[in-house]
Amino acid sequence: MTSVLYDAPGPRAKWRNVLYSILFLLAFAAVIWWVVVQLNDKNQLDWVKWKPFFTDSRPWQTYIWPGLENTLKAAAFAMIIALPLGAFFGISRLSDHLGVRLPSGAVVEFFRAIPVLILMIFANAAYSEFTNVSSDDRPLYAVVTGLVLYNSSVLAEIVRAGVLALPRGQAEAAYAIGLRKGQTMRSILLPQSVTAMLPAIVSQLVVIVKDTALGGAMLTFSDLLAAVRPMSAAYGANTIACFTIVAVIFVAINFTLTTFASWLERRLRRAKKTTGAVLSATDIEDAKPTL
Repeated sequence: MTSVLYDAPGPRAKWRNVLYSILFLLAFAAVIWWVVVQLNDKNQLDWVKWKPFFTDSRPWQTYIWPGLENTLKAAAFAMIIALPLGAFFGISRLSDHLGVRLPSGAVVEFFRAIPVLILMIFANAAYSEFTNVSSDDRPLYAVVTGLVLYNSSVLAEIVRAGVLALPRGQAEAAYAIGLRKGQTMRSILLPQSVTAMLPAIVSQLVVIVKDTALGGAMLTFSDLLAAVRPMSAAYGANTIACFTIVAVIFVAINFTLTTFASWLERRLRRAKKTTGAVLSATDIEDAKPTL
């Protein structure tokens, strides 16, 4: 049996794929075993290093929870601002007016080409020199500004690509019934492209959550990553344990976000498949014209 994209594997290819899978799992298990042995030899798996996170609430209340609050706050502000801003620039890049399309493209390409860390550092210096933002709030402002400038540019390209991926007949049919371009974009193109854009949008939101750690590493932003150093010093320099707990929290946040996005995408696809009205036989008979 063949497919349009590839030939279905035969018996030998199936056994070869199984063999490769087994070899990969064995190699992966060997790497995990080596890591565990190395950590155990360095006494990094001793219960005394992990005990505070499971038996004491102080590391959570003093270090982890305040850092997590700042991480979620910065990520939430960046998402709320970057999503509509990215949609605005993405739609502007599709404008027929050269005076709208060119400036929007210049802004998107400029900020998309600059590393987000440089944007954060530049924003921190700008807030320090040209504004009255207090030194306590400045790191949060700088992190959010850098995340918004970079990720809104990436989201703009996602929106533009999602709209352009739709068949041209969608817009042509809307123009044929008298809709203007703004109405076509708002009522026809964007609702259809949202489902296709959703995985890429969620991936970029996950990037926003992870990039908040740059503020804790390079700036004085008291996020979840910045809590590792004082927490490790307070509990016997157990750096591996502290980083592991922080990494698990990041994984849980991003996994929750992607799981919600997958559920939302399935729901949107089901809604599109069931938008038509289902008529029973009685309804059809009633709808027939009488002679």
